[in-house]
Amino acid sequence: MKRRVRELLDFSLGVALLGAAACGGGRVATRQVSPVIASPVMKPNVARVADGTFQQPPPYEPAPETLARDANAPEGSVSPVAHYASRAYPGWSFEYEIYVPAQYDPKKPAALMVFQDGVHYLGFTDAKFNSKNTFDNLIARGEMPVTIALFVNPGTPSGTYHYPEEQPLRRDQYDPIDDKYGQFLVTELIPELILGKYNITKDPEGWAIGGHSSGGICAFNVAFHHPERFRRVLTHNGSFVNIRGGDAYPQLIRDTPEKPLKVMLLSGTKDLNIQFGNWLEANDAMARALAEKHYRYRYLRGEGEHYPPAQAVADYPTALRWLWQDYVGKE
Repeated sequence: MKRRVRELLDFSLGVALLGAAACGGGRVATRQVSPVIASPVMKPNVARVADGTFQQPPPYEPAPETLARDANAPEGSVSPVAHYASRAYPGWSFEYEIYVPAQYDPKKPAALMVFQDGVHYLGFTDAKFNSKNTFDNLIARGEMPVTIALFVNPGTPSGTYHYPEEQPLRRDQYDPIDDKYGQFLVTELIPELILGKYNITKDPEGWAIGGHSSGGICAFNVAFHHPERFRRVLTHNGSFVNIRGGDAYPQLIRDTPEKPLKVMLLSGTKDLNIQFGNWLEANDAMARALAEKHYRYRYLRGEGEHYPPAQAVADYPTALRWLWQDYVGKE
C-alpha cells in the first residue's frame, strides 16, 4: 500500500516538474463506493456535438458527470484487478480491469471501448476521468450505448507498471507506429478477456479505443492499422511527436486513402514542449491532416497542461457524447 501510494505521488510530481513525455503511474489501492447525486435523466435527443476544430478556454473544472453517479443511474461494476500473461510480449503481463454497465444484457450485443493507461481513466491517479461514474451517467441518459470497457495498463515483467523506472517499457509499447501492440489487442487480449465472456457487437462502428499522451497516439495507431475493428478514437494530449516516430502521422494520413475513423483530439498551450517535440503543434498538424482527408474529427485547442489533464477531464463526457452520438439508437 505505501509503495503504491508513493509511486502515485512520485508520478504526479515527476510529470509536473519534468514534463515527462509519456505519462504513467501507480494506483491508489483503496476503492470507494461511487458518490450519488440527485439529477434528472437527460433526454437522449440532446443537442449534437459538432465536428471540427474549436477553442476550449479555461477554467477547466471537472465535468459533473465525472464527479458522481446520478441518483437514478444504475451502477455498473468494475472487476477486480487481474493480470494477463502476453504471448506478443514474452515474459510480460498486463494489469487490467473490466467495466460492465448494469444495463448489459448477454442476449444483446454491447459496444466495446478499450483504454490504455486504465488507471488514469478509472480515476486512480491525478487524471480524474472517473470513467465508471461517467459511463454510468451517459449510458443511463441514453447518450452513449451500453458499452463494455476494458482498462489496460502497460505491460511489464512484474505485471505492475512502476513510474518512472519502467517508462521506457511503456514508450516501447505505446509510441511506435508499427502494428505490434495492435496485434496484441486484436488477437490476444480482446478475444481472450472480452469476446469469450461478453456479447460484443461485430459492427466496427461499435468499437472505440482511447488514451492520454502516449496512450493517445497508441489508440490512434491501433485504429489506423485496424479500421476493420475500431472506428472511434479518443485521444487526449496525444503524443504525435518523435518519441518513436509518431510525428510521421500527419503525412501518413495524407498519403493513405481515407479510413472510416472518427477521431477526437485535444491539446493546450501549456502542453509539453520538450526534446521530442511540441504537443500542441503536433495535434494542430494532426487536425489539419484529418480535415484535408475529410475524416470525422473533433479537435479542442485550449490552454491546459499535459498533466494533470484538467482540460481533458472538463470535456470528457462531451467527448464521449460526440464519439458515440451517431451510433446511439442504431445498435
